[in-house]
Formats: sequence, structure tokens, C-alpha cells
Amino acid sequence: MRQSWWKILAIALLLYTLIAGLLMDVPRLPILNETIRALYFHVTMWFGMLIALLISVIYSIKYLNGNNLKNDDIAIEFANVGILFGILGIFTGMLWAKFAWGAYWSGDPKQNAAAIAMLMYFAYLILRNSLTDTQQRGRIGAIYNIFAFAVYIPLVYILPRMTDSLHPGNGGNPGFNAYDIDSKLKLVFYPAIIGWMLLGTWIATMRVRMRRVKRTTEDRILNS
Repeated sequence: MRQSWWKILAIALLLYTLIAGLLMDVPRLPILNETIRALYFHVTMWFGMLIALLISVIYSIKYLNGNNLKNDDIAIEFANVGILFGILGIFTGMLWAKFAWGAYWSGDPKQNAAAIAMLMYFAYLILRNSLTDTQQRGRIGAIYNIFAFAVYIPLVYILPRMTDSLHPGNGGNPGFNAYDIDSKLKLVFYPAIIGWMLLGTWIATMRVRMRRVKRTTEDRILNS
């Protein structure tokens, strides 16, 4: 991960996403029309969030198996990245909703589910910061993180599909299967997913290194 090629790739893919996403032709689907361009940012950020939170859970499980603080470092920083992408995803979704549905927030089931998911992860950060003992913070945080992810998946990706929604695929809106038919959208959509995932990994790994340097410095001061 210390090699720079994947960081250059992340920048290149996101620049491509920004330029091509705004300038390339898109299909004029009913209701969505030009707003479909938000697909390249809103949906792909949520993919980045999902991967970041999944990595966070994996390292939370690893921490519980061995109490290695290095695993806890990775878990919390990937969770932070996931939360960041989640917030950006909600705001880009609100902009999309304004032009497609006429309001920034309409109480759509998926909008509400996303807001609840973010509140769960905000509670995760508050819980960790309220604990002073390092090992206790790691263990309790890891357990909560696993629980939050287990709730997040059905809350955001399953339950909203079981009711009527303004989101694509529900309420008369074209679904993502219709998007997949158009090859022009694929040319930007898939590179955007990879770009956001790489950017999230880049941010998380930098923060992990900063966290470890800070802990090492603090330990030296205490032992001096």
C-alpha cells in the first residue's frame, strides 16, 4: 500500500469521473433526465461507504480475536471514511432529490434509512470517545461496530425495497437494471466506484499511520 501507483490511479479515475460525468451524453430516462448524472457521484460514494464499513467490521473482528491495537486502528479509521462517504452520499442524494422529486428531503424510506444509519455510526464515534481505557474502547467499539453493520445492511439495502419508494426501481421510476443497458453510463459508473474506493483506502491508511505515530509519541512521553 506504500507504493504510489494506486494513489495516482485514484486521482485519475476521479478526475475522469468529474469531467466525463458532467460532459458525456446520458440517456433521457423518464423522471430522471439530466439528473441521472448524479448516479456517478451519489451511488458510487455509497459503494465506497459500503466497502469502507465492511473493511472496518473485518478488522473489528480481528481485534476481538487478538486484542491487537493495530487492527483497532484500521477498524476505526475505515469507519471514519465510511461515515464521511455516507454524509457526502446523503448530501449528493438530497441535491438529486431536489431536481428529480422537487424537494431535498421527502421522507422517502431509503432517505430515512440512510439518516438512521448515519446516526448509528455517529453513536459509535461518541461511544468510543467516551471511553478512556484503550483496550476497553477497542473491545466495546468493535462489538458495537459489528452490530451497527449488521443493522445497516438490511436497514439501507433490504427494508426500503419492501415498500413503495421514490428511489429508482420503485414508485414508477426506472430501476438500475435499465441503467445497465446503456454502455455510456457504464463507462463512467464503474471507474467512479473504483476511484472512490481507492480514495477511501488512501484517506484511511494515512489516518492509520497518523494514529499510530501519535500513540507511539504519547507512549514515549509517558515512559520518559
